[in-house]
Amino acid sequence: MSIYLDNNATTPIAPAVLDAMLPFLREQFGNPSSNYALGRVAKEAVATARAHVAALIGAQPDEIIFTSGGTEASNMAIRGSMALSGDRRAIVTSTIEHPATEEPCKLLAQHGHRIHRIKANSDGRIDLDDARNAIGGDVGLVTLIHAQNETGVLQPVADVAAMARQHGIPVHADAAQSAGKLAIDVDALGIDLLSIAGHKLYAPKGIGALYVRRGRKLEPVLRGAGQEGGRRPGTENVASIVALGEACRLAALRLRDNATREMERLARDLYARLQRAVPGIELVGHATERLPNTLNVLFPGVSGRAVLDACPEVIASTGSACHADREEASAALRALGIAEHKALGAVRLSLGFATTAGDVEAAATALAAAWQRCGATRQTVRA
Repeated sequence: MSIYLDNNATTPIAPAVLDAMLPFLREQFGNPSSNYALGRVAKEAVATARAHVAALIGAQPDEIIFTSGGTEASNMAIRGSMALSGDRRAIVTSTIEHPATEEPCKLLAQHGHRIHRIKANSDGRIDLDDARNAIGGDVGLVTLIHAQNETGVLQPVADVAAMARQHGIPVHADAAQSAGKLAIDVDALGIDLLSIAGHKLYAPKGIGALYVRRGRKLEPVLRGAGQEGGRRPGTENVASIVALGEACRLAALRLRDNATREMERLARDLYARLQRAVPGIELVGHATERLPNTLNVLFPGVSGRAVLDACPEVIASTGSACHADREEASAALRALGIAEHKALGAVRLSLGFATTAGDVEAAATALAAAWQRCGATRQTVRA
């Protein structure tokens, strides 16, 4: 029996979410732009979903744009903002961003925009002094990950947003990993834009949302008809929008009931068990400023990929890239100053709301045994 510990990669669709969306794949197939009854049902369903997404992050429904996922949402935020930034042609981001942020920044750099990447400290959090020095009059956008996808470390987005506000600079946060796991209030964060990915919070793949503060203008990335207030054209994916809305409603209930507390307790227990069984294992990143479900651990003397290959019953990820026969350490971990031979030992373990105490016990036992087997067969990483 497999133990799924890769919930930062994707989550299963929650049963209630599937039940909510199925009618819109069957009998309620109307186009929300149509004026007859079938269309009106779809339009109302989209409006209800929009309200649920907004409520999860402390926003207003008219500040939510539905997208095809977190990547499109972040592209809209970054490219749409910079298209209207005028003489402010610099972007401030960080060295530990997801490709959904890094790649559009690279694209804009090819068109003459200057990119400043705030360095990260060894605890996985960005350096506020570096941020303060980077934020100035020529910056058109600050874009930061809210919770780093590999380490789970929370970034001081509110602190950076306060700096940016002094210069009238909009701030975008990538909340693909944090939405649904942490209470988020866009006003408390002081941000103007925020990305959500549905499949990270028990909705289907291919649906997401972008929060855009009232009054904040974006140049549309796509061109077409007038859906989503003219900001994201194309007939709405009603079934998936309904699913995202239901997933956000359920997430808000879990947060209200402190359901993440049990997940955090299980994550701590998993790491404690690994510490006892694997001498020298290390946790990457800040001990407390982190997602409640995420552990990125460094197995000593072996490749994390080798550990997982030797432990097929645990489904997890390494964060490293494999090119032909050669492994490369995670760029996000290397940005924290972790030596490559140590970073190659990384395994990310991300729990979900369905993870049990039995899963944690079995996973720790299996991973420790796999680590021992890897050492015994000399599948070591050269220092």
